[in-house]
Amino acid sequence: MTPLERILGPGGVLSRAVDGWEARPQQLELARAVQRAFDERHALLAEAGTGTGKTLAYLVPAALSGRRVVISTATRALQEQVFFKDLPLLEAADLEVSKALLKGRANYVCLSRFAAFDAQPLFEAPDDAVHWPAFRAWSQETSTGDRGETQLPDAWAPWSKLSTPSESCAGSRCPDYERCWVTKARRTAQESRLVVVNHALFFADLVLKARASMVAERRRARGQGEVDLSLSVLPEYDAVVFDEAHALEDVATDHFGHAVSSARVMMLAQDAVRAGQFRQEQSGMLATLGLSLRERADTYFSFVARHLSLGESRGDVRLKPEQLGPLQAASGQVLETLQALAALCARAAEGAGDVTKSIYEGLKRRAEESAESLGFVLEISDGSHVHWASMRGRTTWLRAAPIEIGQSLAKWLYRSCDTVVFTSATLATGSGHAAFGFVKERLGLEAKAPAVKVDSPFDYPRQCGLYLPRHVPEPQEPGWTDAVCDEVIALTKLTGGRAFVLFTSLKHMEAVHGRVAPLLAVPALLQGERPKRALLDAFTSQPSVLFASQSFWEGVDVPGDALSLVIIDKLPFAPPDEPLTAARIEALRGRGGNPFDDHQVPSAALALRQGFGRLIRTKRDFGVVALLDSRLTRRRYGRTFLEALPPAKKLYRFEDVEQFWHRGL
Repeated sequence: MTPLERILGPGGVLSRAVDGWEARPQQLELARAVQRAFDERHALLAEAGTGTGKTLAYLVPAALSGRRVVISTATRALQEQVFFKDLPLLEAADLEVSKALLKGRANYVCLSRFAAFDAQPLFEAPDDAVHWPAFRAWSQETSTGDRGETQLPDAWAPWSKLSTPSESCAGSRCPDYERCWVTKARRTAQESRLVVVNHALFFADLVLKARASMVAERRRARGQGEVDLSLSVLPEYDAVVFDEAHALEDVATDHFGHAVSSARVMMLAQDAVRAGQFRQEQSGMLATLGLSLRERADTYFSFVARHLSLGESRGDVRLKPEQLGPLQAASGQVLETLQALAALCARAAEGAGDVTKSIYEGLKRRAEESAESLGFVLEISDGSHVHWASMRGRTTWLRAAPIEIGQSLAKWLYRSCDTVVFTSATLATGSGHAAFGFVKERLGLEAKAPAVKVDSPFDYPRQCGLYLPRHVPEPQEPGWTDAVCDEVIALTKLTGGRAFVLFTSLKHMEAVHGRVAPLLAVPALLQGERPKRALLDAFTSQPSVLFASQSFWEGVDVPGDALSLVIIDKLPFAPPDEPLTAARIEALRGRGGNPFDDHQVPSAALALRQGFGRLIRTKRDFGVVALLDSRLTRRRYGRTFLEALPPAKKLYRFEDVEQFWHRGL
C-alpha cells in the first residue's frame, strides 16, 4: 500500500480517524497525479469536479513531498477554509507538517496605530462605534492580529486607521517591529513547509521580485550599484499549488499591469504636505512640492477626463496611439513634480530618525512608482499591452495591462519554480484531447503539459435538472427581459424561493429585480444592498430569492435545501469592446485565429460552469439550473457550452421542470 493509499484509500488512516469519512476513487486518482508532478517536477493542470475532495488530494502529496509548498487560493475565505478546516486533517492522518497562513498586511491590526486610535477613538458614524468594545477586547486576546478572526462588517470604516498600508509602514525601524503581527506572520511562513496565501498576495510578491530584478539588470548595465532583491513577502518556495486556478489569469494580468489614479496621486500629495511639517531641513520644500503636485495632478487628470469624455461614459475607454500623444504631452509637469518629490525625499531620509526616515522612504517609493506607472501607461505600446482609461465616481484611472500573461508567467514563475499545480473544478472547455488547450495557452504552458480530469462523484442526471427554455427570445431580441421576468416568477413560485438569480450585468439585474421583487411571496435580496456575508446569512435563514451578479457566480457555497434553484439570465460573454477582450480578439485575429471560437466561447464556457456549479454541492443536494439564453439550443456554439456542463437532466418545457421537481421532493 502506497503512502497515498494508506491515508486516502479505503480503510486508510482518515477513514478510521474522521467520522463519516468516505474514500473516493476520484480523490485518490487526483492525488496520484499531483504526487507525480511533485516527484517528476513538472507543471500539472488538474480539473476536479465538485465533491472529489481536491483540497486533500493536493495537500497530502504536498505534505509528503518534503518540500516547501505555497498553496494559493482565489479568496481569503477559501484560504481560511484550507488552513483551518482541511490542513488539520493532515494531523489526523499522522502527517505532522509545519504550516502558516499568510495574508496581505492590510488584514492585520497595526500595534502603533491601534494604540494611537485607542487613546482618542474617533468614529465617523454611530454604527462604527458599536463594534469598538468587542474589537478592543479581541485585540487583547488575539494571537495573530488577523481581522478574519473578528465579526467586523466588511466596510467597517475605522479599520483603515488600524491597519498599516505598505507605504506608511516603518518596517524594521518601528518600535513595535518585533511584536508586529505582520512580522510574526512572515517569520512563521519562513519556518513552515506549507504556506497558505491567496492569489493577490502571491502575484504581488512575484511582480515585486520581477520588477526589482529588472531594475537590478538596468543598474548593472549602467555600472551602478546593486538593488536589494530581498524585498519579498513570501519565503523561497520549491512548488506552488494554485487552487481555483480558473481565476488566475485575471489576477496575474492585474498585477503585471500598471495603474495610476487621480486619487492615489492626490493622496501622495497630501501625505507629502503632512511630512513637510517635520522639523527637517527640507520640510518647507517638501510641503511646497506636495501642494504643487496636488495642483498639477488635479489639472492633469481633469484634462484626461475632458479629453477622453470619461464623464459621458460608464465604461472603459481604450487608448490608441493617437490618443496617447496629447495625454503624454500634458503629463510633463506631473512627472517632473513626482521625480522632484522622490529626489527630495531621498535627501530628507539621509539625516532623519528611524520612524521619520521610513516615512520619507515610503513617500519616495510611492512617487517613483507613480511616475513609473504613469510613464508606462502613456508610452506608445509595442503591441504587448493594452492601454485604457476609466472614471469610477470622481476618480480617474489610467491603466496598461499585458494582453497575454503566459509569457510573464513563463519568465518569472516557471523558470524559477519547477513544480506548479493548477487545480479547479473548471479548467477544461470541452472533452477529449483538446479539452485543456484553451487554459494551457492562456497560462503559457506547453501543449504537451500533463493534465488530468477527474469527474464529480455526484449523480447529476438524478440530482440536477437543466432547464433550457426554447421559447424565450434571444437576449438581443425584443421581449427578452419580459420573458426573463416571467420565467423567474414561475420558477421561484415552484421552488418556494430558495433561488439564486445570476446576471451578467448590474443593469439587467436591477431591472429584473425592480419588476419581479414586488410580485414574490418570499424576500427578494439584491446584491449591493448589504455586505456579501450578510446577504448569504439572510438567504440561508429563510426561503428567499437572491438577485446577484459577478461576485456570486463563484466562490459561494450553499449546500442543502436553502439553494434549490439557480437561474442564469444569459451566456456570460465578456463585452467585446472591453479593452482587454478587444485587444485579445485583435491579437488572435492577427495570428489568423478565430477569436469567437478560440477565445470568446471557451472563456464564457468556463464562466458558465462556475455559475452552474453553485447548485449541487453535496450528494444530497437536488434542484434545477435554468439557463434563460435560448442561443444554447438555437446557435451552433450552444453545443460547446452544453458539452462543457455536467450531465444534468435536460428539460425544455416548464411542465418538464414541474415533473422533475415534484419527483425529486
